[in-house]
Amino acid sequence: MSDTIRLTQFSPGAGCGCKISPKDLEEILKNSRSGKVFENLLVGNDSKDDAAVFDIGGGRAIVSTTDFFTPIVDDPFNFGRISATNAISDIYAMGGEPLMAIAILGWPLDKLPAEVAGEVISGARFVCDLANIPLAGGHSINSADPIFGLAVTGIVDSGHIKKNNTATDGCVLFLTKPIGIGLVSSAEKFGMVREADRAVALQLMTTLNKPGVEIAHIEGVKALTDVTGFGLLGHALEMAEGSGLKVVIESDHVPKIEGVDFYIENNCIPGGTHRNFASYGTKVSPLTDKQKALLCDPQTSGGLLIAVEPQSIPQLEEIASREGFPLYRIGYVENQDGGFPVEIK
Repeated sequence: MSDTIRLTQFSPGAGCGCKISPKDLEEILKNSRSGKVFENLLVGNDSKDDAAVFDIGGGRAIVSTTDFFTPIVDDPFNFGRISATNAISDIYAMGGEPLMAIAILGWPLDKLPAEVAGEVISGARFVCDLANIPLAGGHSINSADPIFGLAVTGIVDSGHIKKNNTATDGCVLFLTKPIGIGLVSSAEKFGMVREADRAVALQLMTTLNKPGVEIAHIEGVKALTDVTGFGLLGHALEMAEGSGLKVVIESDHVPKIEGVDFYIENNCIPGGTHRNFASYGTKVSPLTDKQKALLCDPQTSGGLLIAVEPQSIPQLEEIASREGFPLYRIGYVENQDGGFPVEIK
């Protein structure tokens, strides 16, 4: 039955492109700060990191995250795979090892059969098996739109926690996956996607960021995050402002899915791109329309953004070579000069 159902037709937004914009999220959270201090909370809501981290003693800490969204692809099994990969990646982005996951499911049973939701769960379980963790339970509701994701718990050595706001002057920036997933996903929703691009995007979105665990053990890796719904520039801005520095992106070095220029030319640009730019465009040096369409493109299950000291680059490259993942050098970090926190060259 799922062969005749296009899940993206039931989706008001595509994957992480349906995230609330950075500006609106800041407004939501600004008056919700707790006055209570939790000394064991090592990473929490005060920063804009990928997951919360809580010290449990003995040099160990628990990592906790949740991520869910509306369908980004038509196939329910692949929707489950992508959602699970995306959620688990937040644990890896903190340098942690995932321990278990529980599912979050909202399903419009009056529009979509329960068996289709079962295929989504099966896709998520497939990825959890790859990550060697149980999908141990969850919660479901009847909702107007299909929604799926995971809450994931992990563990990390306290000395190897990697935050997104601890970059240092002189760090070099690397990215582990090409960008453009939002453009391809938008084209799928519009019925314009080319099969080769769909296949590349699916492969990227279902590739776990497992190397984050080993990368976190490199002392010279000073900051680490994954690139998701706020786009490359949004996550680079979080790194820049959180670290009190400037991030310089060399746009010609940013990897992209080969076919995305076609979708930019045909205006298959997700609404999340415009929301992203409206939120942080004033903090980024001037962009061409093409740069904006790509660099603000919301990613789903995107790659790791790594800030590493130059002397530690060989260690990073050795891990990439051994584990077989790409490593793209896209810019650097330097002291703030009073200009834009993120500069595009």
